[in-house]
Amino acid sequence: MPVYHKLGQIPAKRHTVFRKPDGNLYAEELVSTEGFSSLYSLVYHCHPPTIVKHLGEPYSVEPKIAREKHLKHTSLIGFNIKPADDFLKSRKPVLVNSDLHIVLAAPRKSMTDYFYKNSQADEMIFVHEGSGKLKTGFGEIKFAYGDYLIIPRGTIYQMEFDNEQNRLFIVESFSPLRPPKRYLNQYGQLMEHAPYCERDLRLPENLQTYDEYGDFKVLIKKQGLIYPYTYGTHPFDYVGWDGYHYPYAFSIHDFEPITGRLHQPPPVHQTFEGH
Repeated sequence: MPVYHKLGQIPAKRHTVFRKPDGNLYAEELVSTEGFSSLYSLVYHCHPPTIVKHLGEPYSVEPKIAREKHLKHTSLIGFNIKPADDFLKSRKPVLVNSDLHIVLAAPRKSMTDYFYKNSQADEMIFVHEGSGKLKTGFGEIKFAYGDYLIIPRGTIYQMEFDNEQNRLFIVESFSPLRPPKRYLNQYGQLMEHAPYCERDLRLPENLQTYDEYGDFKVLIKKQGLIYPYTYGTHPFDYVGWDGYHYPYAFSIHDFEPITGRLHQPPPVHQTFEGH
């Protein structure tokens, strides 16, 4: 379970006047996966996040189902996915149902001319090959081989890669991604028998505030469509934030396997689950 975290400048009390050095107001926004009833963070923008200059024509990225009802054994050779320059165009759904989409990707290029937001699903990106930096308004997270990146729905982000050799395994989960309940005590703390703990989670750092006006392309995914938005201010204009809702990283190399004298059942290898 993500722990309380904060970066940047925040007011002493929530929902109070918070002024810039020039006397103008920062804009407070509550961000959450499940509204007011679950984990949330309060973020403080240089400008209201509602400044939209243009909405383009949406286009479909809905998966085309090759085989919907079958019992045929199938071997999916994921590393045969052909690389593509663009991050979003490189994403190829291979297994889908009403709970989640499993996607493989081999992007060559960093996201430099647009930002991306999945408004309907939490994303788990596992790094098979490559390294780089996940950039969001919450800050930056460095990633490398073996890392899981957990990105809550509604988070605007960019992926910056160190080179063109990248292989990603992506799960789009339509329910929130959390540590399995059996690993947590009644207060949400990871217990002693869990195969990882809060120390292993890498949280956002190096918050940079982009106080900029301009034309910023944000591609927003919802119900199988991409909506091209043009924001009038930079999406990473956070001056500060605090709470429990934010992206984080976890390395599979920090997972401590639960072992026994006999082969253990598959749930002992579980890292995250949808709730």
